[in-house]
Amino acid sequence: MPPKQQKRRPGPIQISSPITRSPDGLLTPTREQAAQQLRYPAPASRSGSGSASPRTPTHGSAGGRGRNGRGGARGYAGYDEYDLSPTHAYLEAFDSYPSSPDPSHMPISPHPSSPAPIRSPTRSPFDSPSLNANEKDPLSSSADVSGRFGDNQFSSNHYLAPTLHPHGQRGRSAGFASGGSAVPPGKKYKSTRSCIPTNPTKRRWLFFGVPIALVVIAGIAIGVVVGIQKKPSSGSSSGSGSSTNGTSSGNGNGNTKGGTSNNNGVWNQYIQKASGGDGDTVTTDLGATFTYTNKFGGHFAQDPYNPYSVSGKAQSWSPSLLEEWVWGTHIARGVNLGGWLVTEPFICPSLYEPYQNSNPKAVDEYTLSQAMGKDLADKMEEHYRTFITEEDFALIASAGLNYVRIALGYWAVETIDGEPYLANVSWTYFLKAIDWARKYGIRIMVDFHALPGSQNGWNHSGKSGSVNWLYGVMGIANAQRSLETIRTITEFISQDGIKQVVPLFGLVNEVMAKTVGRDVMEKFYYQAYKTVRDVTGYGTGNGPILLMHEGFLGVAAWDGFLKGADRIGLDQHPYLAFGEVNTASHNDQAKVACSWGGGTNDSMTSFGIITGGEWSNAINDCGLWLNGVGSTPAFNSLGNCDTFDEWFNWSDDFKAGVKNYAMANMDALQNWFFWTWKIGNSTVKGYQTSPQWHYKLGWENGWMPTDPRAAGGFCKGIGIGGNQFAGTYPASATGSFASGATPSIDADQLASHTIWPPTTIGPSFSAAQVSLFPTLTQTGSRAVLPTQSHPANVTLGSGWANADDSVGAWVRVQGCDYPDAYDATAAAVPTALCTGSSKKRDIEHGFAIRGRGLPAPTAAPAL
Repeated sequence: MPPKQQKRRPGPIQISSPITRSPDGLLTPTREQAAQQLRYPAPASRSGSGSASPRTPTHGSAGGRGRNGRGGARGYAGYDEYDLSPTHAYLEAFDSYPSSPDPSHMPISPHPSSPAPIRSPTRSPFDSPSLNANEKDPLSSSADVSGRFGDNQFSSNHYLAPTLHPHGQRGRSAGFASGGSAVPPGKKYKSTRSCIPTNPTKRRWLFFGVPIALVVIAGIAIGVVVGIQKKPSSGSSSGSGSSTNGTSSGNGNGNTKGGTSNNNGVWNQYIQKASGGDGDTVTTDLGATFTYTNKFGGHFAQDPYNPYSVSGKAQSWSPSLLEEWVWGTHIARGVNLGGWLVTEPFICPSLYEPYQNSNPKAVDEYTLSQAMGKDLADKMEEHYRTFITEEDFALIASAGLNYVRIALGYWAVETIDGEPYLANVSWTYFLKAIDWARKYGIRIMVDFHALPGSQNGWNHSGKSGSVNWLYGVMGIANAQRSLETIRTITEFISQDGIKQVVPLFGLVNEVMAKTVGRDVMEKFYYQAYKTVRDVTGYGTGNGPILLMHEGFLGVAAWDGFLKGADRIGLDQHPYLAFGEVNTASHNDQAKVACSWGGGTNDSMTSFGIITGGEWSNAINDCGLWLNGVGSTPAFNSLGNCDTFDEWFNWSDDFKAGVKNYAMANMDALQNWFFWTWKIGNSTVKGYQTSPQWHYKLGWENGWMPTDPRAAGGFCKGIGIGGNQFAGTYPASATGSFASGATPSIDADQLASHTIWPPTTIGPSFSAAQVSLFPTLTQTGSRAVLPTQSHPANVTLGSGWANADDSVGAWVRVQGCDYPDAYDATAAAVPTALCTGSSKKRDIEHGFAIRGRGLPAPTAAPAL
């Protein structure tokens, strides 16, 4: 018998009750409608690489951590629907059990009133174009009986009715004009490709006149470029505009390599008005080309001269950015772009591998930035530029996905006091993501992933080690600084044209509530809520929906929190990889994943929107550096990780098991974001590692569904079901207020959570001590984030949505001393409150800083 494993540090937590999930609406096509529908061909198989990865901590005092340190409290070799989920086990271990398994949470059998199965010689119009034996048909049908839509799946994961989202011609959307608008009825889709004219005169003009004209035009263009070309400025770019004394100009036209720079007065020749569909050629902002492939009726569209008037469409069933997204009807099926703008060793190992013998050794982005030294700007921007590209967004739409979740660190906005991160440049690439998302019809959830001081002590928080966010002597100052970053990002993403692309904002990623304290965490969430809604106002369309990570307490634990607040939801990250070692198969573990659906349904009914912001196919901690740089998987004590790492040796049966587990998660979590889209190659291993975390690799090689809608009904198909979600959220959850009305939060909630700053802080500081902690003052100049590059005759927003929001920024008090923001849990408590000098202090290394009045509009670059 192998030695007993040491209990691992608690990590990502599952939802609290073993029940199942739901459907998007009960829409049943008539037999006539079904007969008229066309089916799409299966997406062509793709070659390529990419790797998904979990997050992992490298240091800590409470045992090993998984993907950034998520660990469960106990293992399991097999489950049935009555077993406690890992969440329950975790909560039991910490005496924080939010709910008990309900006897009614039992496997469901076919509904007694359900019509007999329909057997049709042709597939349902709602079928995935590539459904096979491993992907359950979500619509039960028969040749003689009209079945109810939703019989084979939970109510929030059905295929949308063809009357709402018509499928168009084979491989095309129902029709769209240049610019992304619908083609009038009766007109066919007009390709962007031209045809050779049949008229002889026109043919002569084509073959003789056009070439001559092109030669003349090319000569003129070359002369113009040569005449105006300027020598590039020396020094490393901040990626956000010209820089003086460490402060960016903030015009959004950063001189990034191969980017869309306007610094030389010339608009990027490659970003021009364009649209197209399956089989058409895309030219990127770098001048590269690729063939757009989308068998789901999607298309792309862009117009830099009127950028917000157009939108691509990810698939025929997903609304474009010019169309309304309806929660409870539409489903967010997404991927994280992990490791891109906040790096992680296990996601981009080749970025970290050259610095394993450096001083300091690169184990997180903080130490990586130090190790890179003078090469930081070049090396990090090269990573930003190549790890995720425009083609990835096109592929994400081709994979049947309509959302991405993008992690940002606070250094995207500003750094202070010698913090080693590359400041501001990641924001430039987030702007690119916004443009690409609009072009391909994809929505974005922006996630505040790495906060000052670290909210969890894991490497994906920027610096691994101890928690110093709302914990320790710098806890309050770090939280105040976080609120300022939240405000700055909110001002940007609440602008018209941007808010349609970025409708979700994750306030804090993976807070360790057991460390910080639930009461303290709740007080911060209320302050963040107030900060955002003071900018946006209330009701649908006024700024983003706010998602709060459940702190590994389970979503049920938050029932009633800030009841009545405007558009708040919960984000859960269920992982099975970091509990005690077990050897159960993916097929066995699929039952566990399905058991999460009922808790999600219960919370959606009572609380609001619930997202599965992170999950993966990993059922163990196998994967290069999954538990941190230099870590050894605990699974090796019972098995061989080569079986799980060497995906190129996986059998068809093994792939089928992984796919089943993936579909169980998709079906149970409902609105979800897989972690992560890709993982980079390892220069040591020579191949893409951590395949259980790699959506793109699985999509290309057969262990992820070619159409994620195929997951609808998977859990019911294996006999696990329970409470259902009817598709209707509480009115406040979606902003359904009367025009001009202010939402009313329950009085008891306000009484409990409005005290700020908290009067007590961990590990064990009293109210008297906390009153002496260093804090910030709201007297600084605000950081206004730059807008995207754009032609000179185009006016975009200023980067600051609310002209009335003129309060100063949270900044350090001039003349006061502050301990290390990342290492202050044991710092000495000041003996007196420091009031400092009266001199105003601005952000030291941030974007354009303006006075307390309305920020000036972004200057349009001159042509």
